[in-house]
Amino acid sequence: MHLRHAILATTALTLSAAAAQAQTTPTTTPLGSSEQAQPAAADGGQSGDEIVVTGYRGSLREAINVKRNANAVVDVITSEDVGKFPDRNVAESLSHIPGVSIDRRFGEGEKVAILGTDPALNRMLLDGHALASADWGGNDNDPSSRTFNYSLLAPELVDRLEVYKSPEPRIEEGSLGGTVIVRTRRPLDLPANSIFASGGYSYNDRSDKGNVRASGLYSWRNADETFGVLVAATYDKQNLTRAGVEFFGYDNTAPNADGTYNSPFVNRASDGTLSLKSPGATITGGTIADLYKAASPFGINYAYFQQQRQRKSVSGTMQFRPTSELTFTLNGTHIDGNYNNYSQSMYTIPGAWTGDVLQSATISNGVVTAASFGAARQQASQLDTLVRRTSLKTDNLNLFADWEGDGGAKVSFAGGWSKATGGRNPEYLFNVQTRLPYSYAFTSDSATVNYVGDPTNPANYFTNPNNNPAQIEGRPVTTASGAQLVAAQIGGLDYSVTTDRDIFGGYDATIPVAFGPFTEILLGSRVTDHVNRINARGVNTYLQQSFNVTQLGVTALSTPDGTFDGSGGMGNATKYLNLPQQAVIDILANAINSPLVTKVAASTKVRETVMASYAQANFDQGGVRGNIGGRLVYTRDVSNYATTLSNTVNPTPVPTRTATDYLKFLPSLNIAYSITPKVIVRGAVARVIARPRYEDLAAATSLNNVTLDGGGGNPNLKPYESTNYELTAEYYPRAGTLLAVELFRREISNYIFNTRTNAVFFNSLTNALATYNVNQPINGGKAKVNGALASAQTDIWGGFGLQANYSYQESTTSNTDVTGTTLNLPYLSKHTVNVIPYFEKGPFQARVSYNYRSSYFRTIGRLGSREMVAPYSQLDASASLNLTKGIVLSVNAQNLLDETYRQYNATPDRPTAFYKNGRTFAAALSFRM
Repeated sequence: MHLRHAILATTALTLSAAAAQAQTTPTTTPLGSSEQAQPAAADGGQSGDEIVVTGYRGSLREAINVKRNANAVVDVITSEDVGKFPDRNVAESLSHIPGVSIDRRFGEGEKVAILGTDPALNRMLLDGHALASADWGGNDNDPSSRTFNYSLLAPELVDRLEVYKSPEPRIEEGSLGGTVIVRTRRPLDLPANSIFASGGYSYNDRSDKGNVRASGLYSWRNADETFGVLVAATYDKQNLTRAGVEFFGYDNTAPNADGTYNSPFVNRASDGTLSLKSPGATITGGTIADLYKAASPFGINYAYFQQQRQRKSVSGTMQFRPTSELTFTLNGTHIDGNYNNYSQSMYTIPGAWTGDVLQSATISNGVVTAASFGAARQQASQLDTLVRRTSLKTDNLNLFADWEGDGGAKVSFAGGWSKATGGRNPEYLFNVQTRLPYSYAFTSDSATVNYVGDPTNPANYFTNPNNNPAQIEGRPVTTASGAQLVAAQIGGLDYSVTTDRDIFGGYDATIPVAFGPFTEILLGSRVTDHVNRINARGVNTYLQQSFNVTQLGVTALSTPDGTFDGSGGMGNATKYLNLPQQAVIDILANAINSPLVTKVAASTKVRETVMASYAQANFDQGGVRGNIGGRLVYTRDVSNYATTLSNTVNPTPVPTRTATDYLKFLPSLNIAYSITPKVIVRGAVARVIARPRYEDLAAATSLNNVTLDGGGGNPNLKPYESTNYELTAEYYPRAGTLLAVELFRREISNYIFNTRTNAVFFNSLTNALATYNVNQPINGGKAKVNGALASAQTDIWGGFGLQANYSYQESTTSNTDVTGTTLNLPYLSKHTVNVIPYFEKGPFQARVSYNYRSSYFRTIGRLGSREMVAPYSQLDASASLNLTKGIVLSVNAQNLLDETYRQYNATPDRPTAFYKNGRTFAAALSFRM
């Protein structure tokens, strides 16, 4: 403890004067001014004839050289050639790095966790600068966060990925685990008239559909190498089909404060006498007292999700070098994504809807694992159809001016703008109900729901029969005569569009010095203005009479054969009524619709202003090198939102504005010592912060009127803070070979966690007040993460080689779930393994990639459930053949094991989701010169 405090105190005292100046962006020079990767000699450090290695092995060697010469703890992935990145998805490539893991909830990697920290607490910088980001509105992985959806980034545009596990003062703050810097290509760095073009086809066996993919790049520079232009474009299309079973949390998981339980099946009299709500029901595996205390699924949902992901991107870079010392660079990117999707959910809520018609119940280990029910008095199940129209757009434009003198002095000015939009625009929601008797049973990896009757028959489904006075946003919906409409809501249209905008400006300066061990002083300033806005509007749709689906005049279908095969979902619930997307839209259009109104309670705006300064001193003497410095960061957040009043009938949202600010000094030290030319040890210590999600800073309350739960934000949240420690040892026995071990620790304070409370709000479906279980984020938690990583990379013999790494991570927190159990950090797997054997000889290369991660905590779900993801394995393979010097045929296969993505509540015997995403096969033909 004393050593840690001494290091931090010394760093702070050394830089307190310099860091008080204004501050900036990291330089556009990769890895800093004193860290340029130098080719390692073939014998691992001794002089000798240089051996040029290209292709996949060449990219691995280049990555090793960059890591070897870095002053910080850095891992690197480089492209083999222009347009030739190792994977079809940038996140998939990052997952091969020790300590990096990804979540594949929708099949392909989207969110990246680094060293056991939540993806929302790690930043992605494009050429050293933040990029605005928005998601498609149906992914609950990370709404309105600061992370980036890597599926939007075309790997063909990437030159190199740098993962900084230990920060340097010159790198923008905001990451607890690590920072990913994506480097793109520059025209003055490429030969004149460089051309790359690729076309391919991909097929997903779950959706049983194929799509084309294409990309191209052209780079030109003049003979004097003073002016260059690069343009690139990509097109990618995917059809995703995901089917699985979801559990909406569990009822009755813990006793009340007075020791009683809230059983959905058993009544308790004031004298303690227990009685069944459905007299005559049979109980297996226990007594009525056991049933009274048993947990049971709140809801069981057979979910059928279809999505078409179509992504187009165009990027361009122009460089002008009027003198040998000065270079101007202008680059821009436009990404256009269409993520339209259709979700159909057939679910039952056993306790709340059919607890009074229970026929039998089986109890195992304190859980009702099987039950049967008679015909419901109101409804037994509900079919929700959600048609989402979603487009994602990301645009950015940056200007850099870089000057470098003969003596090594450098000054760089940078400014940029980026904007992203995404969300539901709109989402069409329509639902119908059924009273069919049914039964359920489940195990840790399967669920069976069987209906007595035909769940594909449209005559068994009816629209909401409960007429109530209609209102929207606290205002009555009126008829043409001016009277308040009395009708039953059957759905509506929801518009929720996120706009994320970022503007920055700053400078960096490098000053050569010769003062003891110090070789350079780096100074800089940066100012950022960021706005994250959600604009919500909506329409409520009503009918004054209940109809069954056969009376609605639309085509009725059923779930395609085999949709749920292999997912763990069984029973005749795997075949239920389906409606075409256009039928859903037509039903809503032909019903009674309220006016389109702004949803004040769901509309938010967070404006964040950041001003920062840094000073960094680089040193190199006697085999010891590194940097010491700090960042001084001021942050101001202004949150605009609307408060929903509790205990109020038809409440009108109240607009509210809250402003907060804070000042943080973030010192850091990186040191590397070359024990021998082949052995390097590194150490690092740093103080870091990660700011709260934008959604959490907006205090708007969202409510689910069916499940009676909700969530809200907290505009007074402070940033996560952490003291990070790194210690590594690296052995480079020969060119292309690396053996490394890494120890790390994160001491996180001010951790943000969710608290759950019961509150009374107005339910617009039942037109009455109801008690909701609402979560809200607060500061106050503490967490520690400790980990050990081991990695190896080498050429073996005859063109064969191997990459392998293992990560062990564990954490402790001060947070607990509803049962009082201590929570792990989100997305932290205790064990992660990567094994990548490869072969490359002559015109042919092949690679197999196996990834395993153990179970991990994902989030707190409905009813306070501790959502865990079961162990997951992924096996991918790729191969390529150079048909000629410039023409390459490549094939790729992902998820060859056809793994099932499984979630559970705290223990595997309480499942919460099973998903199947299918395998993807792709082939491409590329040309480069």
